[in-house]
Amino acid sequence: EFEPPAIVVIDFIRAFTDPSYDVGSDLDREVGATSRLLQYARSIDVDVIFTTTAYHEGDREARFFHAKVPALRDLRLGTPAVEVDPRLSPLPTETLLVKKFASAFFGTALHSQLTAGRVDTLLITGCTTSGCVRATAVDALQYGFRPIVVKDCVGDRAKAPHEASLFDIESKYGDVVELDEALSYLRHHANRSRVVSGAPAS
Repeated sequence: EFEPPAIVVIDFIRAFTDPSYDVGSDLDREVGATSRLLQYARSIDVDVIFTTTAYHEGDREARFFHAKVPALRDLRLGTPAVEVDPRLSPLPTETLLVKKFASAFFGTALHSQLTAGRVDTLLITGCTTSGCVRATAVDALQYGFRPIVVKDCVGDRAKAPHEASLFDIESKYGDVVELDEALSYLRHHANRSRVVSGAPAS
């Protein structure tokens, strides 16, 4: 039975991709690479799911997380800080999940959506590599999905935790691939889906 992949774009929101925010950093290269990935994925109808991290006023939703990282208090629902970077803005048909903690699975409908779509492989992009990306890769594996982290499409505020996390993911939890390899994988998926549907492969 044919099982399609999906792409999750984790927290490429203004607060994280704009260095003027306390939790922001220069992720222009990673956002650009993700834009290339999404452009092709959208052309072959691969599901794309975005996440943002956002909170109501007060600390009741993630009290100890906010105590550890006070700058998260700036991620208020309804503010520009928690909007997806406009270079990647979700299409009307694409899902935007609001999360409160690191993993894109925790407290969201991501698992249900992937299961309903018969997805078996999750291509992971976004930030930060040592935080939400790593947590999502670990949870993806634990929920029975194959996690693939697209190296060019993930970023962190510091080089050392970024590289250590990619090493850790590749060693124990999933695959870490370059953008070109991810695009090749999606092309293979597109050709396979055409064969399954009876359409001529390109």
